Amino acid sequence: MIDERDFFKEVTLRISSSLEVEESFNSLFEYLKEFFPIDMLNLHFREIDGSVYSLAHAGDHTILKEINTDEPIMVMDDATRDKLQIKFSGEVERYGEVEIINSPVSDDFSKTIQKYSEFDIRNHSAMHLILGTGEDELGALSMIKYGENVFTPTNAELLDTIKEPLTMALINAIRYREVVKLKDKLAEDNRAAYQDLERLSGDQVIGADFGLRHVMDLVRQVSPLNSPVLLLGETGTGKEVIANAIHLSSSRREKPIIRVQCGAIPDQLLDSELFGHEKGSFTGAISTKRGRFERADGGTIFLDEIGELTLDAQVKLLRVLQEKEFERIGSSDTIKSDVRVIAATHRNLAQMVSDGLFREDLWFRLNVFPIHIPPLRHRKEDISSLTTHFILKKSREMGFANTPSLDPDSVSKLEMYNWPGNVRELQNVIERALIVNTSNILSFPHFGIQKKSTQNTIQSPIQDNFPTLDEVQKQHIAEAMKITNGKIQGKDGAAALLGINPSTLRARMRKFDIKFGRI
Repeated sequence: MIDERDFFKEVTLRISSSLEVEESFNSLFEYLKEFFPIDMLNLHFREIDGSVYSLAHAGDHTILKEINTDEPIMVMDDATRDKLQIKFSGEVERYGEVEIINSPVSDDFSKTIQKYSEFDIRNHSAMHLILGTGEDELGALSMIKYGENVFTPTNAELLDTIKEPLTMALINAIRYREVVKLKDKLAEDNRAAYQDLERLSGDQVIGADFGLRHVMDLVRQVSPLNSPVLLLGETGTGKEVIANAIHLSSSRREKPIIRVQCGAIPDQLLDSELFGHEKGSFTGAISTKRGRFERADGGTIFLDEIGELTLDAQVKLLRVLQEKEFERIGSSDTIKSDVRVIAATHRNLAQMVSDGLFREDLWFRLNVFPIHIPPLRHRKEDISSLTTHFILKKSREMGFANTPSLDPDSVSKLEMYNWPGNVRELQNVIERALIVNTSNILSFPHFGIQKKSTQNTIQSPIQDNFPTLDEVQKQHIAEAMKITNGKIQGKDGAAALLGINPSTLRARMRKFDIKFGRI
């Protein structure tokens, strides 16, 4: 004889034993097996639109399948419910809030159950406890057992006694599920916002009134519009700073600017990174993830180094730029994308189009408003301001109590250099100087730049021993490899020191016949 009070108490304790619904549900299943003939137990809830989602299921782990709790198992709208009622007419026995189906179930219902189980459910019996408050049906607890005529009125009466704790458990599980989803979404947004703030912090447009005056005139013209912008210039000229300036001067400034480093994303992960994926859509997809385009909705997406994309990746990108919509991996739901596109590259895209390396239609789509950013050697009047800015910024980042002042003679030394790495190289040189500096006066004694001759001699405009750009780059890369002990990738690698992609660095090392590996 079952003591219903003890039964009710034990069920309540087990279903409330953990916030992780799967854990508490497995505990409940082990207890209910003592009183009911069950092979499988499922807890599901129904949304307002009729979509039915599984919250948890338990049973023989050799027959259970992994379920995606973010994907509906079926849509139980009024038409579907009427259809199933007709099919089950004469088969469903109702006892309070419990339904028993002891005869073979329909094909429609068996297809739903087979999402949980490896075996054919058509020769099984089912018992459902409808869960809800008042007239509102929230979901149900389902028991499944192999064979016909398994469940009895006595089983139904006992199951009906625990409707209240199971309903409360369902409500709590639904709310906890929503909180976790909101928490994950908030954490993702916070990470993106922190990265944006980190990039924006201190990234003033130095030289806006001098060397970049023409660039900033173009920025002011295009910022209020939604037109795509293509930023062109050598590596390290400050294309991301200009992209930030366009975004912050636009009507989208209250929304995020999301950066995509096109050359750093492997082809096999591109779809997931750009468009997101659903939980379980591929191996390793342990949760639903929003892509960069979805996160940038209402704001700006910055496609850095667009010329690094493969032709296959260019096709995928072109579709979302043309149609302004996409689907996550593993989902058929179309997501609209209201995003302003800013692309950047150091490559000659027009030449790449001619060589068949870049799609002409994508080129036309991006090249609506090109802005050419001059290299640092063409705007040397900005070097003094940039140097002062980076000394303050890096001193703050490195936690210096006192900011060193700049040796006045050092500015002219810096202005004599051609800066193949542009602003990024200048920033790295200043950071190295701060690291080795032991006084309150910052100078660059080991920079290795020859001062202009003070002799009153007439020199030829072209020096026979003047190094070529390739020679300068080769020497600079070799110096970086020496400083990093041959390490290419990582925060303390040569690529980070030079401010370029590791793949770009390897390509240049092959070009200049610089050997790989630790020195």
